[in-house]
Amino acid sequence: MPIPDTPRPGQESVWDYPRPPRLEEFTGSITVELGGQTIASATAAWRVLETSHPPTYYLPAASFIEDSLRPAEGSSWCEWKGQASYFDLVTPTVVAPRAAWTYLHPTAGFEMIAGAIAVMAAQVDRCTVNGEEVTPQPGNFYGGWVTSWIAGPFKGVPGSMGW
Repeated sequence: MPIPDTPRPGQESVWDYPRPPRLEEFTGSITVELGGQTIASATAAWRVLETSHPPTYYLPAASFIEDSLRPAEGSSWCEWKGQASYFDLVTPTVVAPRAAWTYLHPTAGFEMIAGAIAVMAAQVDRCTVNGEEVTPQPGNFYGGWVTSWIAGPFKGVPGSMGW
C-alpha cells in the first residue's frame, strides 16, 4: 500500500475519498479543447471521488458543441456505475477515438450522471478546471483529472494495480 502524500493547505487527498466512490455536484468552470477549439464548456458538472483516484468529471451532454460527440463501438463495465457507452470526440480536423464515455442507465447512487459525459484528458489537447490545465491520471485506463488541489499518489502509476 502506498504512503499518501501530505496534503498542503487547500488540497484534498485522494486517500480521503471513499470506496465505493462518492458522486458530488461541482460548480466551477470546466473546458475541453480538441483540434484547436473548445468543444465543451460547463459551469456545473459532477465529480466522482474514489480512493486513490483523482476526480473524474462528468459534464452535461449539452456542454459539448454540436457534432463533437459521435457514438463509438463497444462498452465497458464499472463495478460501481454500471455499463458505459463511448464516444469519439470530433472536430473538423481531429478525431479522438473513444475519448469520452457516459452511463445511460447508471446504478443506484449515480443516477445524476445519466447521460453526462466524461473525457479522457490524455486524448484531447487540453482540459481545464477553474482555469487550471489538468494533468491526466497516470495510465491509459482511468479518467481522473489531476489539479494542484489534489494530493496523491494516484492509482495508474506503475505498481499500483493492487491498490
